Amino acid sequence: MKKLFLLLALLASSFSFTATGQDMSNGADNFYKSDKVILQKVTFDNQYKMKVVGNLFTPKGLDRNARHPAIIVGHPMGAVKEQSSNLYAQKLAERGFVTLAIDQSFWGESEGQPRNAVAPEIYSEAFSAAVDYLGTQSFVDRDRIGVLGICGSGSFVISAAKIDPRMKAIATISMYDMGAASRNGLKHSQMLEQRKKILEAAA
Repeated sequence: MKKLFLLLALLASSFSFTATGQDMSNGADNFYKSDKVILQKVTFDNQYKMKVVGNLFTPKGLDRNARHPAIIVGHPMGAVKEQSSNLYAQKLAERGFVTLAIDQSFWGESEGQPRNAVAPEIYSEAFSAAVDYLGTQSFVDRDRIGVLGICGSGSFVISAAKIDPRMKAIATISMYDMGAASRNGLKHSQMLEQRKKILEAAA
């Protein structure tokens, strides 16, 4: 468990390095494909009976007769699993973790209509559904499941962890609080009258 916490803490500071250690922060290989891991497309239902699609990464040579720690990775708001989530998931799998990069409901390959809908409660629940799925895998240690949220997913994983004690370690990268930003604007720049106009326009 200590290893899981330490690694997630390291990732929270965000890394952008190639396998050789070269800094790629201004040209990061966001569509990195590792030759050290195995990719399997998986699907599972959330509690709303919507199919969630994910990329399950396991290290090559993983002992499937043993139980291993796992990490779920959530993509930025407006993105899909192939954008940054897969990168982090593969880098973590290279370090021995079972990882699962998911498409949020309404996004990517996951179900949900209308497409690209903003539904924070459903987004948060997807992480619990992913824990459900990982818990059915014989090679995953149910007591060592962590969650990594990138950008908008950072706030969703925190919401999920508040009510799901099965998530044993949580980390965020460039966390973006959509609710606060919508209510207050960046650096609290949005006044009450402006918020009222946004609500009127939405209505």
